[in-house]
Amino acid sequence: MAEAVDAPFDRPDVGFNALEGWSWIGCYGGYYLQCDLLGGFEHGFFTRQWQGRGPEVLAGVISAGVSVHRPSQIHGAVVLPASGATAAPWPEADGLVSDQGAQSLWVCGADCPPVLIADRSSGRVAACHAGWRGVAGRILPEAIRQLEAAGSLRGDLLVALGPAISGPNYQVERSVSEQVALALGGDALDLKLAALEAVSAISPDGEPGRDRLDLRRAIRLQLEQEGIAPGQISSCPLCTLAEPLLFHSWRRDQVKAVQWSGIVAQA
Repeated sequence: MAEAVDAPFDRPDVGFNALEGWSWIGCYGGYYLQCDLLGGFEHGFFTRQWQGRGPEVLAGVISAGVSVHRPSQIHGAVVLPASGATAAPWPEADGLVSDQGAQSLWVCGADCPPVLIADRSSGRVAACHAGWRGVAGRILPEAIRQLEAAGSLRGDLLVALGPAISGPNYQVERSVSEQVALALGGDALDLKLAALEAVSAISPDGEPGRDRLDLRRAIRLQLEQEGIAPGQISSCPLCTLAEPLLFHSWRRDQVKAVQWSGIVAQA
């Protein structure tokens, strides 16, 4: 049986005890993270401990008797109904929205933020792989739009931003920062860039024409502009690049390996 634990490894430098709002869950197969904000929903952000085990196995870790739904991710902003992603060949998309109960929705990543959304009123859920291209393409506003079309209210949505590369470790070209900024509402580009800088989503880099980009901070700003209150959003403090014992990181290792994140719809 899974249960919350203080720390899965005897490593005082990893910082497991500083995860305010997040809990490590231990079970027979290893440890995974849950976001306290989504405590009413079966869900999990898995680590590299689970390498080689895909959603078909991981679904049984967080729940029982659920169907498995996953996209073939293409670093885009397409969001599909979960019922259209039930078997290989998996449809090309980077987000899924539940359209029935007992569906487990899965996305994977190795530096890009996995984002799980839950409607605390209806039990509907969404799962998105939110890399910079997805954020620039407004994948999360699209997932919210689809949840709303099904009857959800924005005030009922809870959003968990999982482990991802941190801003200080993520160097990007200025053109990438500009594309992320353009996905924000209102104002001219220079004002949008200033808004990202104000929340430390963009910070200076030593190389000309480059920035340090914190995608989770950029996502939070975008969500708040979409009417999601700060108290409805929780961001995991762990950096995939900085925690080699826990997470795969493309930027660190240049190896194609991922960790999975999933959530189960209640209705």
